[in-house]
Amino acid sequence: MCRRWAGQAMMMFVAPAAAVTATGPIRRYASSSFAERAFCEICGSALWMRDTGEGAEDAVFELLPGAFGAAADFPIDHEIYADRAWKAHGFAGDHPRIARAEYEAAHRFVPDSAIAGA
Repeated sequence: MCRRWAGQAMMMFVAPAAAVTATGPIRRYASSSFAERAFCEICGSALWMRDTGEGAEDAVFELLPGAFGAAADFPIDHEIYADRAWKAHGFAGDHPRIARAEYEAAHRFVPDSAIAGA
């Protein structure tokens, strides 16, 4: 679902909810039964993804780096769905590469069959 939203590989960095203050013209969209996405109401820039629902009050924010100037200096911590990466998107470095099955065994996800046009 993330690749469909971004049209390419998607990068994020994680921040605890207590560390995030969001102001301005922000729109939130319930992208699934358990998560939301947020974007700028004026320009449409993607801002974050976040778990919602029961027990998610302290859920981390998965922030998109384009909104943060310093993000260009952040190292890649890990890569998910690495076994499904596009050939054009090879990320250099010795970081963990987590396959789809391993990621989906540990996290909630939207199955391909639930995504229009999948």
